[in-house]
Amino acid sequence: MEQLTPELLLAAYGNGIFPMADEDSDWEISWYSPAERGVLPLESFHIPHDLSRLLRQRQFEVTFDRDFEAVMRGCADRDSTWISEKLVAAYVALHEAGHAHSVECRQEGRLVGGLYGVRLGGAFFGESMFHRVRDASKVALVHLVERLKQGGFTLLDTQFVTPHLEQFDATEIGREEYLRQLANALHIDATW
Repeated sequence: MEQLTPELLLAAYGNGIFPMADEDSDWEISWYSPAERGVLPLESFHIPHDLSRLLRQRQFEVTFDRDFEAVMRGCADRDSTWISEKLVAAYVALHEAGHAHSVECRQEGRLVGGLYGVRLGGAFFGESMFHRVRDASKVALVHLVERLKQGGFTLLDTQFVTPHLEQFDATEIGREEYLRQLANALHIDATW
């Protein structure tokens, strides 16, 4: 069985491939490169009006990389998940190597939402998000996009487009166009 090392994960992401575990198959890891890839264009990122109002109220304390593993476990804490213990260990190692990052939202010190993903060049690969308080994951996403724009990133990969992400103008692009954008992003020395 292949070990999920930071090097293997980075090589996969650099080639447009990402892993997921299947809880119905004894947590076997499968690798994906969908024909249609979800992306969130950074320059046209849309913040819905209600969310803009919530952001002005500053109901959440937003931090970065303060509790990566807890964010991953929050994302895995649902009825059906693709995040296995093997993936948690692999991404924590990737985080410790400086390539995986989290955005956390807290209220009164308690983690109530967040997201995590992988950074490579000028690309950020969003992996998963969660919330325990309404809109906490959306607030985390807005803060992620702000950080990516400031750091010079050009690609925010969402893997798939969900109804949750459509409200921010997420779109699907074909694999060939995705790989072109990825190749360009990998040559950028973006700053987290």
